Amino acid sequence: MVTTAGAKEAAAEIDWLELMPAEDLNLLENMPEVSHDGDGPAALPDEIMTGRVVPEMEGKSGRIPGFVVPLKTTQDMRILEFFLVPYYGACIHVPPPPPNQIIHVKYKKGFKLEALYDPVWIEGTLQIERTENDVASSSYSIVAENVTPYEEEDVY
Repeated sequence: MVTTAGAKEAAAEIDWLELMPAEDLNLLENMPEVSHDGDGPAALPDEIMTGRVVPEMEGKSGRIPGFVVPLKTTQDMRILEFFLVPYYGACIHVPPPPPNQIIHVKYKKGFKLEALYDPVWIEGTLQIERTENDVASSSYSIVAENVTPYEEEDVY
């Protein structure tokens, strides 16, 4: 393989399930059927909501796709800080995903999003850092180097 000096290599893709330790992944895969009895929202089991992390993910650079839950915007609606979540509606509809499935993202440049259901790619370096607020709790953070619209790669 020949590369040109100065050519930027594509960032490695990070999979959401890589952010879950084996015990949480096992809990997720073996969850009992959720019943919707009563008026309250369905909830995930407490043991999956601990926010356990995968230590090897600290300092891992790459890109990860997801959906934006804005936390801080400018007057002209540029998003500067947000939670990145693996599926649309997370944190808006209850219950939120486990903390190890939420990434707190800061992006100094900011960006505009046509609609919250439009997914994005985030590029940067993962850090193990807990963030808690009224919306949700996250176990990871990224200071984004780049935020771009998500486009599926053509598969032939």
